[in-house]
Amino acid sequence: MTIKPKVKRFRIRRDGVEHAAAEDAHGHNPNNKLDDPATIEAENEAISNEGLTARQLRMARRVAQKRGLTFTSEFDAVRQLRGAGIDPFQQKSVLELVMPEESKQAGQPGQIQLPQKVNPRHKAKVPGSAGLKINPEHAAEIRQIQLDIVRRRRRKLLLMFTRLAFFVLLPTFMTGWYFYTMATPMYATKSEIVIQQAQSQSAGPGGLSTLFQGTSMATQQDSIAVQSYLASREAMLRLDQDHGFKVHFSDANIDSIQRLPEDATNEEMFKLYSDHVVISYDPTEGIIKMEVIASDPVKSFEFSEALISYAEEQVDQLTGRLRTDQMKGALQSYEDAETRRAEALATWLQLQETMQQIDAGSESGARMGQINSLESERQQLSLVLQSRLNVERPSAIQVQALRDQIANIDKLIAELREELTGTSTDGASLAARNTELRVAEENYNFQTAMVQQALTQMETARIEANRQVRYLSQSVNPVIPDQAAYPRAFENTLLALFIFSGIYLLISITVSILREQVSS
Repeated sequence: MTIKPKVKRFRIRRDGVEHAAAEDAHGHNPNNKLDDPATIEAENEAISNEGLTARQLRMARRVAQKRGLTFTSEFDAVRQLRGAGIDPFQQKSVLELVMPEESKQAGQPGQIQLPQKVNPRHKAKVPGSAGLKINPEHAAEIRQIQLDIVRRRRRKLLLMFTRLAFFVLLPTFMTGWYFYTMATPMYATKSEIVIQQAQSQSAGPGGLSTLFQGTSMATQQDSIAVQSYLASREAMLRLDQDHGFKVHFSDANIDSIQRLPEDATNEEMFKLYSDHVVISYDPTEGIIKMEVIASDPVKSFEFSEALISYAEEQVDQLTGRLRTDQMKGALQSYEDAETRRAEALATWLQLQETMQQIDAGSESGARMGQINSLESERQQLSLVLQSRLNVERPSAIQVQALRDQIANIDKLIAELREELTGTSTDGASLAARNTELRVAEENYNFQTAMVQQALTQMETARIEANRQVRYLSQSVNPVIPDQAAYPRAFENTLLALFIFSGIYLLISITVSILREQVSS
């Protein structure tokens, strides 16, 4: 007995024409020429060249498996589904996934078909609810799925609100409770100071030295130095020594969070000092703003006044050292010049007393005058002698007398010239003594000029030192506060809510990302 293979028949619409086909149990039509292996290979090759994505191939594989088709590859599944008139990439709805397998057979209402031509003369028939038959078991399963989804959502919402209440609302409530009920009220004293520079009297209206005068750039460095000093540990220790900063904040009336321990170190005290003494500098206006916070308004005012006095002393110290250095150098130069001038004058006076000569030029001039007068007299006597010798019988006595006078004058002139250039009895010539006196006089004149120059430099240094003077002025004087400025309960509570919410959001996002990475 010959067993015939089970053949199932269905109708396929292609281009609007119905064709009858018969397939065996393996899905092949023995009468179809398209089942040739070469043809199948060519069609699979053509489908592979279409550039289908991996998702589309997986979808086609699932659809072919649900249809009960036998295929060798995803491309073969696409080929068989297209040959059966089924779109392999059509997504299924949830209702179709839970429908029975009989409704998914070819030609059944649950089957997804390719578009077909519709006769426009025939009216479209919309299926009504009367023709729709739903299995009660499947409907109960769908209802159970929906209830599970709702229950799961409610549980997740409940867990989320629980986490929010524990990590956000509870810390915010505790923070607000502390600020509204437990925090000690703090009083703030505000003040503003500015460092100004004295105007220069030596510079002209268009000089470079007046370029930054009257602006904050002229005192910016001093303002920054004063700000750094007020915010330093030195100012804190001085304030504690003079006004008891540590004792004030160690009072038992202050709450435990803001109170400073009695055995606190300087670092702990400086941390509290930085929080309660807020100093800022505005470089555009050159104003130093200071806010001093304390639990007592009078103490806050006292601390503020003390810090302003410290700042004023610091300004005087910065500019005083500069002025002292400038004046010290100029004064030392002037004193040295005066000493050298006095020594030069003493040397000149000593030479005058030793040589018994006041002026080198007058002594030489007197000697030269004597020599000139003697030479004139000798010329006259020579003329007289020549006239006596021109007579026929000159008087020998008169001639000899004239010759003796001329010889005496020549001897006197030689002695005078010897005193001028030769060596005298005391071992020095008049020219040498005159040279010493002239050198001493010129040295004295030079030292006098140096004294005048040093005096001019000292005056210039004094003017420059006066120009470098800095003084501190208070644009806003401190006033004793009559109402507590801190804590700001509402602002701090709202800020705590934002901070805790941000932390919770960051942690939740991080956990979700890590969970997704681990599960994928």
